[in-house]
Amino acid sequence: MASPLDSKSLDQLFRNARTVGAFTDEPVPDEKIHQLYDLLKWGPTAFNAQPARYVFVRSPEAKQKLAPALSTGNRDKTLIAPVTIIVAVDTRFHEHLTAQFPAYDARPLFDSTPALLEPTIQRNGSLQGAYLIIAARALGLDAGPMSGFNADKVNDAFFPEGRWKVNFLVNLGYGNGERLFPRGPRLAFEDVARIE
Repeated sequence: MASPLDSKSLDQLFRNARTVGAFTDEPVPDEKIHQLYDLLKWGPTAFNAQPARYVFVRSPEAKQKLAPALSTGNRDKTLIAPVTIIVAVDTRFHEHLTAQFPAYDARPLFDSTPALLEPTIQRNGSLQGAYLIIAARALGLDAGPMSGFNADKVNDAFFPEGRWKVNFLVNLGYGNGERLFPRGPRLAFEDVARIE
C-alpha cells in the first residue's frame, strides 16, 4: 500500500498551488517537457484510452500563430509565458486501443457506437489535462490553465486536418509571484458531497 504524501508535497500540489498568470523568463527545456509527459501519461483513463494530444507552443513563430485565437485578457500573458500547451483531443483515439487496452479489442465498440466517442473523448481528455497540471506542479513548474480563446481559430491554425481538436490551453513555466489574486474560497464538504 502506498504511503500518504507529506504535508509539504500536498501544499505544492494542491493547497498552495495557484493558477499562475505571470512567469519568469526562465526557459522550460525539452528535458522538462519530456519529464512532464512521462508523468502525466500514467494517469488512469477509461479503457486506458489516451485521447489527449499536446502541442508545446514555445517558439516566437508558434506563439504568433496562436495569438489571433486568444482573448484580449489572455493574449499578453500567453505570449510571454515560456510555454503554452494546447491540450487537444484526438477524435480517432480509439484506433490505438488495440495496443493500449489488450484485455480485449474495444475499438469496434467505438466504431459501431459513435455516440460513445464524444463523451469518452471529453471526459478522458480533460482528465489527462488535469494530470498534466498536477504533473507540472510535481516537477516544480507553475501552470495557468485557461479557456479564453477561439477554438475554431486554434484548430484552423494548428490542426487543419481536423482530426485533433483543442480542449483548453495551459501556460507553463516558473511563476514570478505577480498578478496572483487572493485565493478564492472553496465550498465546504457538506455543500458538495455526502457519504452514503
